[in-house]
Amino acid sequence: MDLVVRNARLRGESGSKEIAVRDGRVAAIGERLAVQAEREIDAGGNLVSAPFVDPHLHLDAVLTVGSPRFNESGTLLEGIAIWGERRPSLKKDEVLRNAREAVLWEVANGVQFIRTHADTTDSALVTVEALVELREEMKDVAEIQVVAFPQDGIFTFPEGEANLRRALDMGCDCVGAIPHIEFTREDGVRSVELAFELAEQYGRLVDIHCDETGDDQSRFVEVMAKLAIATGMGSAVTASHTTAMHNYNNDYALKLMGIFRRAKMNFITAPFDNSVLQNRTDGYPRRRGHTRVDELDAAGVNVSIGHDSIMDPWYPMGRGSMLAAANLLMHTAHMSGRERIRRLFDMITDNSATTMGVRDRYGVRPGAPADFVILDAPDEFEALRLQSECLFVVRGGAVVCETAPAKRRLLRNGAAREVDFRIPPK
Repeated sequence: MDLVVRNARLRGESGSKEIAVRDGRVAAIGERLAVQAEREIDAGGNLVSAPFVDPHLHLDAVLTVGSPRFNESGTLLEGIAIWGERRPSLKKDEVLRNAREAVLWEVANGVQFIRTHADTTDSALVTVEALVELREEMKDVAEIQVVAFPQDGIFTFPEGEANLRRALDMGCDCVGAIPHIEFTREDGVRSVELAFELAEQYGRLVDIHCDETGDDQSRFVEVMAKLAIATGMGSAVTASHTTAMHNYNNDYALKLMGIFRRAKMNFITAPFDNSVLQNRTDGYPRRRGHTRVDELDAAGVNVSIGHDSIMDPWYPMGRGSMLAAANLLMHTAHMSGRERIRRLFDMITDNSATTMGVRDRYGVRPGAPADFVILDAPDEFEALRLQSECLFVVRGGAVVCETAPAKRRLLRNGAAREVDFRIPPK
């Protein structure tokens, strides 16, 4: 074997397991494997999981916070305005440098699948060119999908539709839209319809920034659901954000849940950005800024978590940790029950793999690609509580990242002890 991991815990299974890897794939899993390998790793009773998935990220804007200025109001619209000021001076090399670094941050945090949006507003399509190139460059550590994303809308300027088509010709994997930014409701509906038309024409996925507003009258998600059903594209369709749904009246929201389930479409929430950008006009009391995650999940709708921004005009912080994103959502979505905490872990692993359409080659099982992470935690609950480090990130059977967790030596009454924030054994 090329690699053997011993003393590992797997999700949903009891006892210690061993994982053998050969030629880039999981060759065997068992309680005791009588095999030797070029390298052996003792997981120390920690959780071995399929890699984390980030299905919503803007790699063209990462690490640009404060340039050309900071978002002082903290609103979505000021973030868009700042990005519009920066966009004319974008250089491909700069986009690549920042995006490459952010991908490495995510990989170090156990992410191996990323869906990024590339702004198609500027006819130069610098961001599209850069991110399509990055997709190839970084495939040794992460699989990247690129969304052709019209940040300022499709019909708000003459070249909008042509730019979107050119981005697809350049190789984007998904078609995007942002209907609530269009000038009118009619143009918003038209933009959604165009996204579906192009996806069918080019054989691509659909991922639309939908109803990312606190306006309870922003209802483009119902248009998406109708088209997902009518075209049969369901599982290839993703509605990102849908924060207006938080503010819908409950009767209307209940009706939607059944339609979404029938449509088999995917939803992505972005805890970092949604928690700071939305419902800014509320005053007090302030409504929460995310979609109805718990209700969607309970209705059997596939819900994923995206990081969205890393130090850009919309969100000034972040380090590419999906565990941190899930931990935040636990608080803001009232998902602190034990089963719901487990579901949060699903939303950064299996659910997101479904959203990206990679479930057929995802998971820690014999025959699957040997892509997995070893966490500094024994289970999902502790991983989320501690926002634990990835001790090892394995891709294609090779260790691509190793992390040595911090050691805290506390001195008290002349004695020293280590503090690791775990419950001491009885």
